Amino acid sequence: MSTPRPRNATGDSFFAWDGDILIVNILGKPSASKDAIGKPKGTQLKVSVTAAPKGGKATDHMVRFLAPLFGVAVADIEVVFGQENVNKQLRIKAPKKMPAVFAQASLEWDDRA
Repeated sequence: MSTPRPRNATGDSFFAWDGDILIVNILGKPSASKDAIGKPKGTQLKVSVTAAPKGGKATDHMVRFLAPLFGVAVADIEVVFGQENVNKQLRIKAPKKMPAVFAQASLEWDDRA
């Protein structure tokens, strides 16, 4: 039996690495005017999507929106929790690209270290 993954796997950041898996905490905003990655808000990254929050459809839309931004297939993104909630955690298998907000957060983290 596997051990459940901790919900706070990212510590003080909105993302962390588990080997080649990128763990990202998301604060979703459904029914937005456009699909967009926003700024980090505490230990979550704001992601807006145009889909309505009905039966997890906004989360499904978010995964389809994020997959090409990380250079992965939709199947490489696992919703760990929050399928039908604005607070969610994603595990992205071996991302080939990183949106700019991740590079900026890494630089800020390095400055604190």
